Amino acid sequence: MQAKGMNTLDTTSNGKPSSNPEAIKSSNCVLRAIQNHYEIPVKVKSEAKIEQEKWLFGSCVRFNRWICLPAAFMIQFCGGSLYTWSVFNKSIDTLIYGENTNTAPIVFYVAIGFYGISAAISGPWLERHGPRQACLLGASIFFLGNLVTALALYLKLMWLVFLGFGAICGPGLGISYISPVSALQKWFPDQRGLGAGFATCGFGAGSIVISKVQIPLMDAVGLPLTFVILGLVYLTLMTTAAFILRTPPPNYEVVGSSLPVTTTESPSKSITNSTELRFEEIKHPVEEKRNMSLIEALTSTEFKIMVVMFIGDISYGLILASRLSNIITDVFGKTPEEAATVVSVNGALNFVGRLSFSIISDYVGRKNCFLVMLTCQVVSLGCFSIMTNTNAFWPFFISIMFVTATYGGCMGVIPAFLTDKFGPENIGACHGIIIFGWAAAGVIEGLTFTCIFNSLVASGIPSTDPIVYNANAWWLFGCACVGWIAINFVKPTNQDIKLYSCIKRFFCCRKTFKVNDINNCRL
Repeated sequence: MQAKGMNTLDTTSNGKPSSNPEAIKSSNCVLRAIQNHYEIPVKVKSEAKIEQEKWLFGSCVRFNRWICLPAAFMIQFCGGSLYTWSVFNKSIDTLIYGENTNTAPIVFYVAIGFYGISAAISGPWLERHGPRQACLLGASIFFLGNLVTALALYLKLMWLVFLGFGAICGPGLGISYISPVSALQKWFPDQRGLGAGFATCGFGAGSIVISKVQIPLMDAVGLPLTFVILGLVYLTLMTTAAFILRTPPPNYEVVGSSLPVTTTESPSKSITNSTELRFEEIKHPVEEKRNMSLIEALTSTEFKIMVVMFIGDISYGLILASRLSNIITDVFGKTPEEAATVVSVNGALNFVGRLSFSIISDYVGRKNCFLVMLTCQVVSLGCFSIMTNTNAFWPFFISIMFVTATYGGCMGVIPAFLTDKFGPENIGACHGIIIFGWAAAGVIEGLTFTCIFNSLVASGIPSTDPIVYNANAWWLFGCACVGWIAINFVKPTNQDIKLYSCIKRFFCCRKTFKVNDINNCRL
């Protein structure tokens, strides 16, 4: 099936608007400008290009869609270094100012902001030029940012640190993040959860491993050279993985599926449907493609509700968990070494959540996964002040592990959820805007947390008093409740509905309920 562009305004023979969703243009100038920015013209793949992309590294290894999974993991693994910035906070402040001024942590928020902006606006460029070129561009910008940061530390200029890591590394990571996500959603229409999980779980794994390397490397070669060496490692790994990424050929479909993948590419006239373009046996039915234009997707009530749901789910994990080390030492009186261990376990659960919830969502449904994740957030935040006031460390430790896993699960499931709802042709734009929402929440909520925390400390309340954290936990609890309410207004996917019917049949106590009924519940 040849993909359609968004370049014409068609009408049917009776004068009514065409059913082609790409033909619909908004009368609002702002929305029309957004639509024009995200228009994806049909890209022609020549017969030679299709033949070339059947092989890796010349003609040494035949390409298979499963090879994209480790490539995506490697790209996100390097991107996980964003979460390890806090390792450098005190060292950077001490190097530049001679003391800890708490200026370096603000660089992280700047990077998050530029990260989200670049992810939101670079989607069209990604879809036009493909994941390989987008990832190469992102890796190059990220490497340049690391070099500028190293120069800034050598010259002891904090404004240059903000420019290097915040304004340059941030956009590079944003472009690199969405590149494998878009590619895997096209290659795995039958297992979108699996594709989304592998496309995002590397972030969690990278934050664990890289944080353990940074301090020894910094002690050995100094702070500026640390960014140079790590930048070179990131560039090498990301560019190698980028050459593996590609989009499916025209008319690509998975054997067993009646729905081909919608792509922005069309074959040259000499290309016909070929059995060589059919791949592995399907394991899950493909969600029915939504006949929806991009502007309809972005302005739909369901997309707006999903944005609210997503922000409600990520707020606790993104904001409060970033202060986890301080909470462990200040409130519960643990040693810095014990706090570091908890943070490492926390990073591991982030990785596990991204992968496990994404795979599980292929079986039980995306909405059901978000219901479970948001429920965990609400319960944990509702009990937060009780656990801190009573110094109940182990219940707190268990709750924060669940929260971190659900935060990772939210990041892993959302690409597949968006693809199910709005189609693979709209995933680049929709996911980019979702990531922008994540970044905006990180900046606004992070600064809000810091403002409340500093105000309470300035009023004379010591940082070891649980109230400085409890006060922030309550407004985060409100965010999670809003997200929980929002998910109940999202229409269930096919997987969700099938699980509902299986549960209903099970509890109706029908005598005819057999083992085969349970097997039929699996997607």
